Amino acid sequence: MSDGNTQTPALWHPDLWSLGAVLIATLVMVPIVAVIWMAFFPTENIWPHLLSTVLPRYLGNTLILMGGVGVFAAIVGTGTAWLVSMHDFPGRKVLSWMLLMPLAIPAYVGAYALVDFLEYAGPVQVALRASFGWQSAADYAFPDIRSMPFAILVIGLSLYPYVYLLARAAFAEQSGAGYEVARALGAGPFRRFASVGLPLARPAIAAGVAVVMMESVNDFGVVDFFGVQTLTTGIFSVWLSGGNAGGAAQIACVILLVIASLVLLERRSRARRRFWQAARSQRPVSRSVVSSGAGWAMALACAVPILLGFVFPVGVMGWHAIFASGGWVAPGLFGALVNTVTVAGIAAVVTVALALFMTYGVRMTGRALPRLLLPVTTIGYAAPGAVLGLGVLIPLAALDNRVADMVVGVTGWDPGLILTGSMSALVFAYVVRFFAIGQGAADAALTRIPPSLPMAARSLGQGPSAVLRRIHLPLMRGSVAMALLLVFVDAVKELPATLLLRPFGFDTLATRVHDQASLERLSQAAPAALVITAVGLLAVLLLARADVAR
Repeated sequence: MSDGNTQTPALWHPDLWSLGAVLIATLVMVPIVAVIWMAFFPTENIWPHLLSTVLPRYLGNTLILMGGVGVFAAIVGTGTAWLVSMHDFPGRKVLSWMLLMPLAIPAYVGAYALVDFLEYAGPVQVALRASFGWQSAADYAFPDIRSMPFAILVIGLSLYPYVYLLARAAFAEQSGAGYEVARALGAGPFRRFASVGLPLARPAIAAGVAVVMMESVNDFGVVDFFGVQTLTTGIFSVWLSGGNAGGAAQIACVILLVIASLVLLERRSRARRRFWQAARSQRPVSRSVVSSGAGWAMALACAVPILLGFVFPVGVMGWHAIFASGGWVAPGLFGALVNTVTVAGIAAVVTVALALFMTYGVRMTGRALPRLLLPVTTIGYAAPGAVLGLGVLIPLAALDNRVADMVVGVTGWDPGLILTGSMSALVFAYVVRFFAIGQGAADAALTRIPPSLPMAARSLGQGPSAVLRRIHLPLMRGSVAMALLLVFVDAVKELPATLLLRPFGFDTLATRVHDQASLERLSQAAPAALVITAVGLLAVLLLARADVAR
């Protein structure tokens, strides 16, 4: 077999690394290709019916949700990043990392907490009726909690840290010279932000907003609980309620088209405006000292998203978990915890291992095809979980049935559903969904290793596998561990794909929270929600620690 140094054409004589990279890319692309195939060749074509009835409503609500969440996250994330990067005020250091904490809260947990607190039987409306002597909801006006504005609020509070993290890094990397010139020309704080800071940070902010908008399309728990009909809920409705996989695939293709349009729009707008920073004499921005009143106002502005996005949902869930402590020993909680740790742990290990193999293999082989396929493998992260769930289940179910028929024909014994009847389908979906995280971490870690080290090992007779094991992996331990943790946490929180692909009777913490909250049993959902939050908080704290160290 070729060692990768021969001059034979790469496409016709691939080595082991090339074959592995092509195989991995094929597996990652299978769900997307399956969805597109089912959409264009459905068993029963209901596209005209969808187009004339529910699809415009699904699409309109999805675009409103994306736009609303994107604007909310851009304002909150950019505004708080500007405050902590450019000003000194009380509690700035603590608030700068606490602003990441809402990432630990799945949006659907925030939705359950908000409805429990503000609904008719919640403490707010009960207190209002008791204070003013109102007897029923007809005696006073109160906003509808289960509505689009509150869905935007809840999802925006959960996702704004993506914008905040990228915007803060962009502001920190800017040179202080531009701000000094602007200040000397008489520009005030807002003018310096609008004319200097914002244009330079715009690419990072746009990237963060794009991620937020894609994640808002992926949401199912919030929009389902609030009764907001989006494209994602449409997949569940058409497939599970209507029994039409082809129609669900057609809706999934609309989602893919929306995501692709968003990515292309963001890249095109970023390409039209370019800003460079001077390579020499770049001084860091010096944070301005503000008056006591202004400082406390800035601290309050940064604390509000933390209070609403983290403290409030944790407080509501904690209240239910303490005063309805029976939820901790409720049947099914321990089993859901074991299932979650098992499937998320396996998915994390498989994802990072495959990503490391493919990234290292592309670097080793230097061949054209694997290098072209590497960016394609990140498409799963942009695809919502409901889309991947549909694309995974149908092909695996067909394969399951074929294998079962072959076994029955040969042995007379029916093995049942081997893949879709176990957690294999879930692991596969998680690997596809979060492969971009492992691939990005592996690529960044490999880039930081000096080429002289593996070259020296190769000159001493070590093969590619030995170089990876003895040189690269020891130097990549931190990055690999972070990738494992991030994939694990995201898999723990994933809801749409899990709802579609879990075997019968198989609960995870996310599905348990959704199922119990949907039945208005928040005391039963609270323990699982707190465990999910604790796992997410661990990742956020490690992320904040790495950010501070950098």
